[in-house]
Amino acid sequence: MTYSRPSWDDYFLEVMNAIAKRATCDRGRAGSVAVRDNQILATGYVGSPCGFPHCDDVGHDLRKVLHDDGSITQHCMRTVHSEQNLICQAAKEGISLKGSTIYTRMTPCRACAMLLINSGVKRIVCEKKYHTGVESEEMFKKAGIEIEFKSNEEQDYPNK
Repeated sequence: MTYSRPSWDDYFLEVMNAIAKRATCDRGRAGSVAVRDNQILATGYVGSPCGFPHCDDVGHDLRKVLHDDGSITQHCMRTVHSEQNLICQAAKEGISLKGSTIYTRMTPCRACAMLLINSGVKRIVCEKKYHTGVESEEMFKKAGIEIEFKSNEEQDYPNK
């Protein structure tokens, strides 16, 4: 049998999945990896701010969010998103994300999309789609940032 090396995208998505195992909120277990020239720059996973209790230990801080279409979803407000933690890690280490590719579990939320756009990211590769990710996709397109999905499947969330 001939061994087939994974593509760079598949390789970094596997790394992202390993990083996601450190996540401390069982609703998403998301991870993110920033890469430039096939070198990892920074990583992040979903979790509470440093020194704060984790969802896995004390439960979720679920809040209802009303959307423009009238639908209501619940979001855990205890945690920092994986993309936000990735940006913070890069900032703490003085690493620019300009021109990088971000590998992540699902379409970044609106807030994360804005941060990634302002960080100079040029490409986003998502494992799946996020149920409210259409606005982020439109923002990336407007900003000239390429976004690709390995699957058109939507990330499943309990209590969404």
